[in-house]
Amino acid sequence: MPQRRTTGASVEAAALAHLTRAGLREVAANANYRFGELDLVMLDSSGPTLVFVEVRYRRDPRFGGGAASVDANKRRKLVRAAQAFLATHPRLANAACRFDVVEADGDPLSPRLHWLRDAFRADDC
Repeated sequence: MPQRRTTGASVEAAALAHLTRAGLREVAANANYRFGELDLVMLDSSGPTLVFVEVRYRRDPRFGGGAASVDANKRRKLVRAAQAFLATHPRLANAACRFDVVEADGDPLSPRLHWLRDAFRADDC
């Protein structure tokens, strides 16, 4: 389990750096709620839009990419965690929101990243 945490932290750091270079600004990381965890919460100032980012790592992409593992149950958990986040951050409660997924594979210290903007909608859950 410690190896898995280290890998997860490394991949999330790479995703954060990638999104920051793309112009997003970090609001929170690893925000835990009873319903689930939000890997990254970022602000896309082009909207402005609050972005809830799920980072999914697969050592080998042949068995399905990371986005494929964000099934309906996981999406519901993410939406509920996002609602809890918004409830505890009232100044952000009226912001436009979207859910992105960053797929990662390969070497966790230098993963290949694929950013899926607007990967799913809260209404779909």
